[in-house]
Amino acid sequence: MAEKAWGGVFSEATDRRVEKFTESVSFDRRLYAQDIAGSIAHAQMLAKVGLITPGECQQIEHGLEEIRQDIEQGRFQFKVELEDIHMHIERALIDRLGDVGRKLHTARSRNDQVATDLRLYTRAAATRLIDGIDDLRRALVTQARRHVDTLMPGYTHLQRAQPVRVAHHLLAYDAMLERDRGRIRDAAQRADICPLGSGALAGTTLPIDRAQVAAALGFHGVTHNSLDAVGDRDFAIELVAAIALAQAHLSRLGEELVLWTTAEFGFVRIGEAYCSGSSLMPQKMNPDLAELLRGKVGRTVGAWVTLMTVVKGLPLAYNKDLQETQEPFYDAVETARQVLAVMPGLIEGLEFDVARMRAAAEDPALGATDVAEELVRGGTPFRTAHEIVGKLVRRAEERRVSLRALDAADLAAIDPTLTPKLLEALDPARAVAARTVIGGPAPESVRRELDALEAELRALGLEL
Repeated sequence: MAEKAWGGVFSEATDRRVEKFTESVSFDRRLYAQDIAGSIAHAQMLAKVGLITPGECQQIEHGLEEIRQDIEQGRFQFKVELEDIHMHIERALIDRLGDVGRKLHTARSRNDQVATDLRLYTRAAATRLIDGIDDLRRALVTQARRHVDTLMPGYTHLQRAQPVRVAHHLLAYDAMLERDRGRIRDAAQRADICPLGSGALAGTTLPIDRAQVAAALGFHGVTHNSLDAVGDRDFAIELVAAIALAQAHLSRLGEELVLWTTAEFGFVRIGEAYCSGSSLMPQKMNPDLAELLRGKVGRTVGAWVTLMTVVKGLPLAYNKDLQETQEPFYDAVETARQVLAVMPGLIEGLEFDVARMRAAAEDPALGATDVAEELVRGGTPFRTAHEIVGKLVRRAEERRVSLRALDAADLAAIDPTLTPKLLEALDPARAVAARTVIGGPAPESVRRELDALEAELRALGLEL
């Protein structure tokens, strides 16, 4: 049995098995910097309102900075019986300063303390994730610029559908990442209010200045309901939800890279630094990183489900259940950071087989829609044109030739007004160039989009 860290009301020590079961310092030690920053701001406020002296505040600040250095230099000893990072830091401060250290916790609770630390962590994590997303977008835009003129098949249902350009395909992922960036930014904005001063659940009778603490920590304001403030983890759930969706987008990219590297597709080669070999088959070069992009999404979606399940049905205000939100939260953030760290290099090292992709885009069947639209330009109703081209496709299948190989007799058999000139619409380069609609794959449209994206990324400080 171990003596309790705090609480004069207890006469019985905590069971060692309970200590091990309830401790959180094994994972919440990640919050040491946020906890120290929050404690310094709190001490400065206590000094301003007269609850501690300026000299005591100076001692507390100095002590906390020493503790920070000890943690960062590996000299700090963590103990299970002290339960969490907050108690570790406060106990270390008391060991250094005695009663002066005991004054730090005036007018605050671990409930509003951890809520503040987690919001600070969320803001910092969001900033780093956004930086990682921007770097990945830079890699995609750079690779897309190289392949504005590279044709490839576009797919629906994983069947060849219409010709597009590799650049246009890559920029589809930039569009997804731009939305992911916005969602992460939004989560950070909702985390940007300070709950410190909410106490355990009902604030304090002491004359504190919450606005000063919020300003010192860079928050844009303070929370306005103490019950909600200590029990709120929406900001963490939002960030994890944004991460999970971003991982889902990267999983889609990973799946395409896995497909494109197969002999059946042969569209792209992944750099050797981003592949692995086989323990048995000497010829294998496996796209393991791309496969892990698919797999990692399971962790982040699982983290979101865990967070939602923990907070579901919790009564106000704080409950120990909320401790269970931290591990999946950290895991989701760190998983996303690891993925974003390796993705730019993966994208930059892709080598596209331009000739093979173009050959696939030359499949005449991909131009069927363009033939129908050519008929529409001549006055044929679209549904009628659709039916005519469908019959042409069937005719080509019956003759076991490509759509492009149909002769004048074949066309006349379907509709006497058709001539071989109609089939010029099957040229993939011509078809793609004609798709000048906003958001389409025409080269001038893609170049305009690239120009805008490059300007945006440069404005963010990235080099292209």
